[in-house]
Amino acid sequence: MTGPVAEPGAALRLNGSPYERGLGQVAGAPSEEVREALVTRLDAARKAGALGAEAQRYLDAQRRFAARACPDAMAELSGIADGFGIAEDDLFAHLHLGILTDISRVSRGDHDGCSAWAVSDGPDGPLVVKNRDFSGRHTGIQRVFRHDGPDLEQGPLLCLGSLGSPGAYSSGMNAAGLAVADTQVGVRRHGTGWLRYFLMTEILARAATVAAALALIRSVPHAGGGTLLLADRAGGAAAVELGCGSVAIEQAELVCRTNHFTTTALAPETLTDPGSLIDGSSARRRAVLDRDLPGQSWDAASAASLMGGHGGGAPICQHGEGAEAHTIASAVYCCRAGLMYACLDTPCSGAWLRIPLAA
Repeated sequence: MTGPVAEPGAALRLNGSPYERGLGQVAGAPSEEVREALVTRLDAARKAGALGAEAQRYLDAQRRFAARACPDAMAELSGIADGFGIAEDDLFAHLHLGILTDISRVSRGDHDGCSAWAVSDGPDGPLVVKNRDFSGRHTGIQRVFRHDGPDLEQGPLLCLGSLGSPGAYSSGMNAAGLAVADTQVGVRRHGTGWLRYFLMTEILARAATVAAALALIRSVPHAGGGTLLLADRAGGAAAVELGCGSVAIEQAELVCRTNHFTTTALAPETLTDPGSLIDGSSARRRAVLDRDLPGQSWDAASAASLMGGHGGGAPICQHGEGAEAHTIASAVYCCRAGLMYACLDTPCSGAWLRIPLAA
């Protein structure tokens, strides 16, 4: 392996049923910091007008759908709520804040941005790579989790996300060597269907390959908004744009996404109102990836270096202040080797950890 300079790292082990894994997050966690991060975002959304009557009707419909279609995700959510002493309704609303701000057409109080890409082969085999960009309020509660339980058909998962959030909240990889990462996209329309964060965990629980993941994605309704980047051990790679009425899929040796849709089918769905991410850095970061990614043989070390970059027209590693985007974590998943490199800080200067799934 040719990964970045990294220290051996350990994941927070979450074992048992979905409820037990959710409950297990609280062990040794900064509970007050987790609650404050959630409350701060919810309060800001309420003040901005994103949690009005229309938003509540949508949440009620989503709760009814999730109870039927996503019982494992809802059981994990219940365990998290019980562990941290957070109302389950608040936790459910928090996971939908991106959608609720789209529905209400209010300016986002913070920016869940992200740049992500996948490549089908290289010196370290297929990779899925992501920077998570946020307002900074989740800095300090980023963790790598190792999930293991009888509901996970493809074996244990390694996931990078936030304490107080479920499963593959930001990215993850299963024991079969399938990895997935997401990016946020504000869109004009949302429907009742799978929330992206629940879908990512479901993909890793059920699918061993990109082909199987795409079949699952095509088979279910979606809430809409966001993209998925996928790669598997055998070299499959794809980008998926999630609309509420349809999905657009790009399969190629190299795929990338930032925070807007780019396919002909779904590009018009992207919200371009002032204050949206497409109004800011998304197009510039995408241009950097389109310029720098092709024509190179990517290993884990060079992938990590790219994600810590600041030049070339737009910084992939962002250092915004306050509500501006700030890169709070980075991940490089090596599908063939079954390991990940994770930085729980800005990737230009933070320490990288090497975490094998089998450990």
